[in-house]
Amino acid sequence: MATESTECPAAVVPAPAAMPKIREDWYQTETHVIINILVKNLKDDNVEIAYADDSVTINLKLPDKQTCFKYNLLHPINSSQSSHKILSSKVEIKLKKADGIRWEKLEADASALPSEVGKAPKEKNWDKVVVALAETEDDKPQGEAALNALFQQIYGEGSDDVRRAMNKSFVESGGTVLSTVWKDVKEKTVDVKPPDGVEYRKWND
Repeated sequence: MATESTECPAAVVPAPAAMPKIREDWYQTETHVIINILVKNLKDDNVEIAYADDSVTINLKLPDKQTCFKYNLLHPINSSQSSHKILSSKVEIKLKKADGIRWEKLEADASALPSEVGKAPKEKNWDKVVVALAETEDDKPQGEAALNALFQQIYGEGSDDVRRAMNKSFVESGGTVLSTVWKDVKEKTVDVKPPDGVEYRKWND
């Protein structure tokens, strides 16, 4: 679970031994992940929570100390639709899943995180790879076959976001656009973009 300390550090460090451990747990539904921080009798001004698409940070102002939890989440959330409640026995944080997939665990492996908190692991720019291959193979008979093989490789080796982007862009554009960048396509409809000089028509036209 998240590291507990007096402040959220740039690097994950063990909590000081002198601090009593605050208990925490989590569970999930089809649409949400719920985190419970088990602390009694907190007021609204004792709790500050910051939501990001890949993390959530909870600051607790307790009578004898200030404690911070930072969760680097396994999967993305919709931060604008996430919320929390302060109950008599706990703080309940309700995170809206960006996709309705089941989480195997709450947080990403520490080894998979960058050394600087807040920077996502850099993924291969598959779009540039596709463009480069298309330019070098354009006049060769094996060009289309090579591209198809590359698309299969990208889909097989890419992250969940890469596959989601490929599926969404391909379907919505009628097969004329294939994007691998989920953040570019997740909140908009991908327009049809046929090659220059080609008119796109649906089968039922």
